[in-house]
Amino acid sequence: MDMQGSGYKAGEAAPVQHVRLAGGGTAAALNPAAIHHRDELLVGEVIDIAGSASRILLDGPALQRLSESADAAVAMAGQVGAQVKVRVGNVWLVASIRDQQLHERGEGLIVATIDFLGEGDEEKLTGRIHNFRRGVTRYPVPGSPVFAATSPDLKQIYAADERAHVEVGTVYPTKDIRGSLYVDAMLGKHFALLGSTGTGKSTSAALILHKICELAPQGHIVMIDPHGEYSAAFKSTGALFDVDNLAMPYWLMNFEEHCEVFVTAEGRDRQADCDVLARCLLQARGKNRLAEGMTKITVDSPIPYLLSDLLNILSNEMGKLDKATSSAPFMRIKGKIEEMRADPRYNFMFSGMLVADTMANFIGKIFRLPSDGRPISIIDVSGVPSDITSVVVAVLSRLTFDYAIWSRGEPQRPILLVCEEAHRYIPAKDVGQGQAVRKILERIAKEGRKYGVSLGLITQRPSDLAEGVLSQCGTIISMRLNNERDQHFVKAAMPEGARGFIDSIPALRNRECIVCGEGVSIPIRVYLDTLEEEKRPASSDPLFSKLWRETGGEAEILDRVVKRWRSQGR
Repeated sequence: MDMQGSGYKAGEAAPVQHVRLAGGGTAAALNPAAIHHRDELLVGEVIDIAGSASRILLDGPALQRLSESADAAVAMAGQVGAQVKVRVGNVWLVASIRDQQLHERGEGLIVATIDFLGEGDEEKLTGRIHNFRRGVTRYPVPGSPVFAATSPDLKQIYAADERAHVEVGTVYPTKDIRGSLYVDAMLGKHFALLGSTGTGKSTSAALILHKICELAPQGHIVMIDPHGEYSAAFKSTGALFDVDNLAMPYWLMNFEEHCEVFVTAEGRDRQADCDVLARCLLQARGKNRLAEGMTKITVDSPIPYLLSDLLNILSNEMGKLDKATSSAPFMRIKGKIEEMRADPRYNFMFSGMLVADTMANFIGKIFRLPSDGRPISIIDVSGVPSDITSVVVAVLSRLTFDYAIWSRGEPQRPILLVCEEAHRYIPAKDVGQGQAVRKILERIAKEGRKYGVSLGLITQRPSDLAEGVLSQCGTIISMRLNNERDQHFVKAAMPEGARGFIDSIPALRNRECIVCGEGVSIPIRVYLDTLEEEKRPASSDPLFSKLWRETGGEAEILDRVVKRWRSQGR
């Protein structure tokens, strides 16, 4: 772009009739409407048009001049991730700059790849954008002039429409334009929140959930919290459950979950043990008076049974064996059941007090039916023994899905299931322990939205998630990811138009994220709001330099810790 000899002085608008573009044309051919608004925003021209990514030629000196603008959006013009606009007829096309390189001719010319985000109509008086919508109906021709987008333009582009939404932060690079998430679109098609440790992921999750709870005080949210972080954040708006008050009846487990808990054998023996357990479990369920009027009972039916009944049936069946049949499967299962019944760590699930038919009460308290102004359940599984944590999560996830299926025909109560550390429960490997939880969460990801079950996945290792689960998430909120493999995974899951944003993932600050997909009108980079102290999760990093200067009271600390440790109390 040649601006020499135009009589242009710094700080003045360049007279349009003198601005000669790199292709040799002039800007005088532009629509005269609102020309004063645009003449000094001219930064280049279109040189290559393609369906997804196109290229533009930028003028380095013009960008340098605009970098001193008081308007933050204009000052960012030409940078990777910044927005530019191109006029086609009476419509403005808005594009995001993906990458750039110096033109082989030099002369301050820069070639940049752009992704078109959408289009808006032109206001006749000001030349600004209004009525912005996603997608492009008409593409510009090579040679079309390119302009920097202004803050008023971005306000129109990012303005939330009348759909239900929550404001979560400020759109980069502006200071006052609010970034919003459309709640129905985000929850209707699942969402994922990704970010390396220390990027503010837990606080961001708390912020988004607090905003949703404010919008929907009668909501139904279940959060699986593996580290006990979120209880502190939702004291006033949530129902808090841990091993002391969860009281989850063991008989709610289906057959596959029973096998994960009670069957310890591997290989060929495992199948024999499972067959024995199926036969005996069906008999134990059938002994309950609830089963009397039912014609069809399966090993999966959530009908209460006594552990003592199951043990007696195992003994009886073992007594009927002929000498040729091994009693080992019966002995292994009996040994495991007796061991778990005697171990106080499993009392929250295998206590003798959990035999009554409390299914409706349990589902009501976990799913917040009714919510009583506390729409979120925080299930702290940090105190659950590690060998059955995945089964506990599997039962809670499956109950969410099964409730949605069996409540069809009733007034609908959609449920949001939020899984922190999701890579633990939906691992990429499909062998070994924890397959029940993997199967149900994969099923919710694929089919949940048909039944009104939404899934929110929070993870620091997206590359460790089962393949395909991330691509089922309609909205992806990505914070900084330091690992290159994780970045590649997220890139593959994000829509084409957001690719330019992806490249800035390693450069994001703490509490900054990129949002793309159904929950936003166009991909945005947002600096998230600060959350009040009492609403933050207990996940702050220890300050070694400060804490290592403190001393005193170590003997008492050790006494208290050892006492809690031994009694398995938290």
